[in-house]
Amino acid sequence: MESGFKKEISGGTAHKLPMDLQNTLLSSPKALLLWEDITPLARNEWICWVESVKREDTRGEHLERVVPELIGGKRRPCCWIGCVHRKDKVMSASQKYILGKKGKK
Repeated sequence: MESGFKKEISGGTAHKLPMDLQNTLLSSPKALLLWEDITPLARNEWICWVESVKREDTRGEHLERVVPELIGGKRRPCCWIGCVHRKDKVMSASQKYILGKKGKK
């Protein structure tokens, strides 16, 4: 970094980049380059995937997976139904079905 300048890391379409995910990405220059190469929608899904968990230990597990999965070629989180927080897109039938199943447990 030149003269204290810190490049801003891109966020998603509906979510701002949380500090813990930002720090995770900053820990790996390669993962950071890959992060900037994916679409804003894909970044949004990674952010939502990290933020949508209920337990802190699960959030930690997701954060630990981001770098190796990006480096391994994943452009979106595995087995993720997609961000349900987007206001610019109607939820798909599969998202509604999966969310409905979770509510019945």
